[in-house]
Order: sequence, then structure tokens, then C-alpha cells
Amino acid sequence: MKRIRALSWMCLLPLWLAVCASACAAAPLPPATAAPAAPADTAALRRALEAAVSGYPGIVGIGVRNLKTGEAVSLRGDETFPSASLIKVAVLVALLEEVRQGRLRLEEPISLVSRDRVGGSGVLQHLRPGLLLSLEDAAWLMIVVSDNTATNLLLDKLDVRSVGAKMEALGLPHTKIHSKTFRRETSIAVDSSVKYGLGVSTPDETVRLFTLLHEGRAVSPALDSGALAMLRANQDVTKLTRWLPASVAVAHKSGEVDRARSDCGILYSPAAPLAVCVMTRENRDTSYAVDNAANRLIAAVGRAVFRHYNPAAELPPPQ
Repeated sequence: MKRIRALSWMCLLPLWLAVCASACAAAPLPPATAAPAAPADTAALRRALEAAVSGYPGIVGIGVRNLKTGEAVSLRGDETFPSASLIKVAVLVALLEEVRQGRLRLEEPISLVSRDRVGGSGVLQHLRPGLLLSLEDAAWLMIVVSDNTATNLLLDKLDVRSVGAKMEALGLPHTKIHSKTFRRETSIAVDSSVKYGLGVSTPDETVRLFTLLHEGRAVSPALDSGALAMLRANQDVTKLTRWLPASVAVAHKSGEVDRARSDCGILYSPAAPLAVCVMTRENRDTSYAVDNAANRLIAAVGRAVFRHYNPAAELPPPQ
């Protein structure tokens, strides 16, 4: 997972968390849609997606669903892929389920201690022991900057197994987190950890999870709306959002390790909200450059989906 240098957050973190919490309350997402209409022909979209992945140096899985009409396209959508940090969406949903059940409170305090800090993405690894956060603060950090230390603090409250149990209850049996981040010794599925890393999912299951969040059926309408507000604040602009108009809101989460990159979420396009998931594995380009082949592929897929449903929209040139 790409290291994010953010030492300046030490001073700005309390203010930033306050702004995030305000945004969650002030920026509700669109309400759940009515029952979907009969699916339309998706042959043209499928051809566009197949063209986008043609010749890619790795294996690609794609899931797409128009959340207004219900029409869907899937390319290797039922295959298992390493999730990397994408699995943090499942952690967030499991956290909110515990809140709904009354077993946890978002305002519940947690204290950062030295042994909690782990590397990779995030800012808490740079901050002083003894820092006091709330569960909600940790959730914002986990989603917006993919903070690994914040994720582990939440998993201490949740237990790794409870995340898988919540996904199974939602009908997503192939979406699992194996362990805490950078804590392989906590794995509950050692063989799968060795093969896939932090967690696993499929493009179709991830599209289904975002669909449930959009419909207010993952946890509850209010809590799902709060989750999507966090996902809309995600700061990774190198993949799914990269070649879309700046005016288009996207609630998404990405993940990246050397040979697997992904980005999945909801594009709030003028024509319809569109759930899109692109997952890759066995990538030959293992660099962390902005122009990594997977980054450009995921951007191209997001652009192709957006263009299919919004043919008259003006799009920025690919860069």
C-alpha cells in the first residue's frame, strides 16, 4: 500500500476531523431510488469495456450497475480478487451495524498508543501516542486517506470475524477481511492471507455492497447516508475519478498493493447514479507512479461507463 506523506496533518488533524463531521451532517446523499425498471440492452457498454481492457498486462474484473434502471454488466465479475484497502468499506459497514445494534457509539473515544501505529497509508502513524479520537474520527480517516492505523483501531472494537459475518448477512459471502493491516499474525484465514493479502472480494459483490448503501439497506438509511458521505470525501484521484468531469461526485474506495489495484464506488452522473467496480490482479506493472497501468485502466473504465450513460456530456481529455 502506497505510503502517504502527511506530517503536516499533525497540526491540522483536529480541524480536518471537525470539517469532515460537519460535511457528513450537511451533505446528505440522494435518497434511495424506486424499484428498477426492466434492464436495457447493454451490448454497447460491454463492447466499450472489453475494448478498454484489451491488451491489459494483468487480469481485470469489472462490475457495473445503473442504479436508476437496474441494468448491469459484468466481466469476470464473480471471480475473486485481492481487495487491498477496498475491504475497508466492509469494515465501515460492519462498524455501522454495531452502532445500529447499540453495541458501539460513534462518539466513543479511543486512544492511540505506540503499539497501534502501523505503516503504509494514513497519518496516524506520524502522530503522538495518547492522541484521543472517536470511532467516527477513525472511520473518516480509514475511508478518506485509507489510514491503516485507524482501521486497526476499529478492528480492535469490531473483531475481524464480525466483518465477514456482516457481509454474509448481506449476501456477500466472498467479501472477507483476513486480519488487521500489517498484522498478519492476527489472520483468521492464513492460507488466503498468503495468497490474497489483507482481504478478498469480487467486482459483482462490491457493486452489490455499494448498491445496498445507495438504497439505504446495508445498515439503515441514515447510517448508509453517513457512510456514503465519507466515501465521497475519498482523496484518491488517480483512478476511477481521474478522467471524469470535476463536477461529478463519486463515493468510492480504492486499494493498491504491488500486483493488485482496485477502485469501486458510485458515480453520480447526470443521467443516473452508476455503481462501478474495477479490480485487477497479477499486474505486471508494480510501480506506484500516477501513470501506473492499473490506474490508467481504471480511469478508462470509469470514463467509458460515464460516457455510455451521458453521451452528450463534455469530458476532460485523458491525461
